[in-house]
Amino acid sequence: MDDAGTGRNRSASLRRALALVTQIGNPDAPFAGLSLGELAAGVGVDKSTVLRLLAPLRELELVETDDSGRYRLGVGLLRLGQVYLDRLDLHGIAVPVLRALVGDTGETAHLVLYQHPDVVYIDKVEAESAVAMRSRVGRVEPAASTGVGRAYLAYAPRDVVDDVIARGLVKRTPSTITSVRRWRAQLAETRERGYAIDDCENEDDVRCVGAPIFDHRGDPTAAISIAGPAWRITRERADSLGPRVVDAARTISTKLGARQPAVSA
Repeated sequence: MDDAGTGRNRSASLRRALALVTQIGNPDAPFAGLSLGELAAGVGVDKSTVLRLLAPLRELELVETDDSGRYRLGVGLLRLGQVYLDRLDLHGIAVPVLRALVGDTGETAHLVLYQHPDVVYIDKVEAESAVAMRSRVGRVEPAASTGVGRAYLAYAPRDVVDDVIARGLVKRTPSTITSVRRWRAQLAETRERGYAIDDCENEDDVRCVGAPIFDHRGDPTAAISIAGPAWRITRERADSLGPRVVDAARTISTKLGARQPAVSA
């Protein structure tokens, strides 16, 4: 009976300590931190209990305080967060999502990383009805003319986009957009709807729909796409497939720690 009671007390203390960490780490919490009284009111216990709960958190540097007596998240959480991020496996997270996307759409899916001013294909999940395409794992393609590249660049820093333009918009097919004004308009449209369309601009008769993947900071870190022959992925179908690609990218982004990926269908 005593052991059970002790266990319940420890469990309650743990929950309260975690509640303190969550309260201090709330995005809406003051930048200067929270006072002891604010923490006690938030958790619903007295100040002496809060001090007791904070003691081990401070020892582990999960919480810190300053001369004003206000509490903030400590460097220990940063170390734990970095370990978590280091162990994230983009490939392992993305591939199951890509497989589901292929099953849903019947088209081939890609995962790419940005390597200025190009994209590098790091994974490809082929559909049963796949047709021959240039894309393969390890292949490098210009970001400017691909759906995945433009999906990334739509959210990239201005200087990155400006340098892509300065290097020249190379005409890869008769449909490739080489007008800077039109190309910038494509990036703006991508940001508005959440996905980019490569309208046979990088490879003849192949249409692609791409969406960005965001990291825990909300920055673009990769991109995914589905692609197929233009006769099957018509321009109208590309727009209907766009939200599905966005949803898949959002799923991956969330698993990478992005709380609110800046994409919208």
